[in-house]
Amino acid sequence: MPVKYDVVALGNAIMDVIAPVDDAFLVKHDIPKARTNLIDEARAELLYHALPANRIETSGGSAGNSIAGLRSLGGSGAFMGKVADDTIGANYVADMRRIGVDFFGSPLKGGLTTARSMIAVTPDGERSMNTFLGASTEFAASDVDAQAVSSAEWLYLEGYLFDKPAAKTAFVHASEVAKSANRKVAITMSDVFCVERHRESFVHLVRTHCDLVFANEEELLTLYQTQDFDAAVNQIRNDSQIAAITRSSKGSVIVSGSDTWVAPVTSAPVVDATGAGDQYAAGVLYGITHGLSLQESARLGNLCAGEVISHIGPRPAVNLRELAMAAGLKV
Repeated sequence: MPVKYDVVALGNAIMDVIAPVDDAFLVKHDIPKARTNLIDEARAELLYHALPANRIETSGGSAGNSIAGLRSLGGSGAFMGKVADDTIGANYVADMRRIGVDFFGSPLKGGLTTARSMIAVTPDGERSMNTFLGASTEFAASDVDAQAVSSAEWLYLEGYLFDKPAAKTAFVHASEVAKSANRKVAITMSDVFCVERHRESFVHLVRTHCDLVFANEEELLTLYQTQDFDAAVNQIRNDSQIAAITRSSKGSVIVSGSDTWVAPVTSAPVVDATGAGDQYAAGVLYGITHGLSLQESARLGNLCAGEVISHIGPRPAVNLRELAMAAGLKV
């Protein structure tokens, strides 16, 4: 089958609601700082109305944000996720299609409503995410569009989706479809709590189904239960063909086989860290699918992450392709 997409992403279809707050807001509403907190629908409603009126609402979810970044660079992408048959779900799908991303997934009728995440951003740029997963958790193997997966150069799996057995089965099924079509598979660890919940399953998936792993330093250390970064890097080097690890102000590291490349951080003021890892993945995936070296791909990923942390919101505020060209990067 000919390649139609650079990347097809499989993840949580979540409407993001983002607003700047002070630390007192977190204390008042008992929100753990700089973490992803899973909440129920009632708390989602409470926090939605508690957030300031200058909030931003956009179709999101980690993998969805990465595909949006890929499109901004000029790449082609599609997204698979589960929304409900409601207004929020319809808005989510319409927003993805508006930016040129094909959406695959039949809406859930009855039951849970479309997922949403209340993201509180404090003055230091940290984001505290309060996520009602809703209909997104009902994604199952039957929702995987095998033709779309087979027509993508890469399948990109979002670790956040791993919280239900049906989703785990969908991950494995989608990966097997990709492999049978001689395609590549990437996964993002998503969040340190996510890694803690599914560590053994993640290790198994990385070793048996994945060609590229995205993680930040804390997630990588948690995955291998060590505080030694070099030891964790050597372990992921053995388990995956490629690993891309972000280290905040230290930039990022990409390893492949015995090779290691360090890409310096792109200097940028941190207004909102939401989406930094997602846009880093977008840059790396674009680079890999467009003939860039791993080192160049990491530099592009850092540039994309640097852009998104400079403003409120998890998606680029400028055209990333133009930004990369102005910075002298090959796109």
